[in-house]
Amino acid sequence: MEKQYITLYLTCGQTIDDAVSELLKYRDKGLLVCTSFNTHTLYSDTVTLDSAYLEVTGETKIEFDKLQREWKEKYEKQEREFKDRIPSLTEEWKKRGRKVLDEDMWEDWDKLVPIRLNDLYHGMELGACLDIIKVLNSGGTLEEAKEVIYSQDHSGMSYVLVCSMVKELCKRGQAFVSFIQR
Repeated sequence: MEKQYITLYLTCGQTIDDAVSELLKYRDKGLLVCTSFNTHTLYSDTVTLDSAYLEVTGETKIEFDKLQREWKEKYEKQEREFKDRIPSLTEEWKKRGRKVLDEDMWEDWDKLVPIRLNDLYHGMELGACLDIIKVLNSGGTLEEAKEVIYSQDHSGMSYVLVCSMVKELCKRGQAFVSFIQR
């Protein structure tokens, strides 16, 4: 006779540990329960912490935790190194802005650069903005500038941010934003 499992639905944000804990509660009660975790089905009668981690991540719990610690340490090191470079990057970006922006925009650019470098995208949007403004300030068409922003592979948030920056830092910025929003 084929085993009949009750389906357990996990809530958003539950971890592999949470899923295993829930399944083990049902096993202790003698119930056959299964659940789906990131498209992997786990069963109360066979699950262990290591078997669940192996199924979902390809690593045991100890291996997974070690890889996560190593990733976190590497990420934190990269963040520290980036933060240490912000003063020199600030000067570099100010100079790059002066090559593209009209002189009456330099002061706003200078204020904006350290804010953007300290934010989520680490200044990626500074280059994206300058690439678009370069097209607009050199007589390029709105269509050409549109092709530039579409080739930059933005998330929704970075797209809005770059559009806002172009709008404020370029005389043709408002026309550009209106053009791409139609």
